[in-house]
Amino acid sequence: MRTSLWSLWVLIFSVAYNGSAQNTFSLEDVIQKAQSQSPSYKIAETRKENRYWQYRAFTARYNPQIQLSSGSGSLYSNGIDQVRQQDGTFKYVPVDQLNPGAVLSLEQPLMFTNGSISLNSAHNYYQNLTTGGSAWQGIPVNVSFNQPFFAYNPLRWAKRIEPIRYEESKRDYAESMEQISRDVSNLFFNVLQEQINLQIAQFNLANNDTIYKIEQGRYNIGTTSEDKLLQIELQLLRSRQDVAQAKLDFQTASLMLRSFIGLRNGEFLELKIPDAIPAFLLNEDDALAFAKETRAAFIAFERRRYEAMDAVAQAKGSRYTTILTASFGLNNDGATISDLYKNPAQQRAANLTLRVPIIDWGRRKALMKTANANLKLNEYIIDQDQVNFEQEILTKVRQFEMLRLQIEITKKSDQVALARYNVAQNRYLIGKTDILNLSTALREKDEAKRSYVQALKSFWTSYYDLRRLTLYDFIDSKYLYNPNLEN
Repeated sequence: MRTSLWSLWVLIFSVAYNGSAQNTFSLEDVIQKAQSQSPSYKIAETRKENRYWQYRAFTARYNPQIQLSSGSGSLYSNGIDQVRQQDGTFKYVPVDQLNPGAVLSLEQPLMFTNGSISLNSAHNYYQNLTTGGSAWQGIPVNVSFNQPFFAYNPLRWAKRIEPIRYEESKRDYAESMEQISRDVSNLFFNVLQEQINLQIAQFNLANNDTIYKIEQGRYNIGTTSEDKLLQIELQLLRSRQDVAQAKLDFQTASLMLRSFIGLRNGEFLELKIPDAIPAFLLNEDDALAFAKETRAAFIAFERRRYEAMDAVAQAKGSRYTTILTASFGLNNDGATISDLYKNPAQQRAANLTLRVPIIDWGRRKALMKTANANLKLNEYIIDQDQVNFEQEILTKVRQFEMLRLQIEITKKSDQVALARYNVAQNRYLIGKTDILNLSTALREKDEAKRSYVQALKSFWTSYYDLRRLTLYDFIDSKYLYNPNLEN
């Protein structure tokens, strides 16, 4: 009788804690799925693509631009126009005419001067629909130059800021992938904890059911009291309630993990405990060096400084407006388009636009003071953010020795609690101890198992958090983002 009961408990315990070998997922399996098919992965990929094309649009601003546009006049007009006569008077005549035109231009921005130079060619055709007369007028070639002085140069500042912003986006993508690892590891252990709780509840239910039957037999032969039998029956009812609640909690946690990963089928998630703790060297100086070499936040400090300086340059450049424009070209008219290229006349133009404020009631001075104050404030904030940047990494590194020790202690406690429970169970079977001591041993065994799983969760989530903060794989000793290779 005792031997058969012991075999039954061993079988229940084995099934509850080992589970089926089929459809078992490790932490690495779940992370791989999340990094290849989860909604978070798709968002990170889309954001990465979006920022890439934003950068391509930025670089295209500095290349020559070729444009074809229609003429400035109306394509067709019908009405009464005012026509100046040779003696200076005006005559109103009916007009029914066709006036198409086209302008082809090649423009090159000048980054260092904030000016532009362009090469243009314009052709206009005129036809009087009433009389049938027609003519061509055009500018076969024209060179124009536009140059502001003492003005804000957006091209120059964008050339400093946008490459840093694009580099940030690539590093942000690597950090997003590690954030996915961290988030899914947290959800993984949430499911694992509920899975363990369900297994414990099912084991306890089977255990209490067997104990209740044993106590019933003892009660029938008069070797135990009704009070003890009722106590065990109460434990059995509570065990049934615990199983129902554990099933619900497990289903809820599994649904959250499944949704995060992007699973749409009803695949059962049986998770494997990652109890093999890797050994790797970890020190504060190396972790900080890796972070400074790879993190987006570190190069963002430089970008934020440039943006504050850019705001000062904008305020300074808005005080005066001085723009020089000049053009030289050839123009002509004729009956046919080929006549435009026969002995064309020169066309020259130059203009200097100047706008200097006389009285603005201190507006521009206030703008300059505000920009300079923001620059100084930004420096203070960046200095503090750098301190926080380093402190976050150092704190995470210092936690690891404590987390390793915690795993060793809880793992040993789990083994000791299980051994104590086995001893208490054997003693109960032979009548050497009471149900209270067995219940205490059972509770301590369950708590030890939960503490061990919690310690594993703390270790692995902290490890993937450290990977995100440093973009370095300490287990395989490799960078998770290498700026030199990416560039």
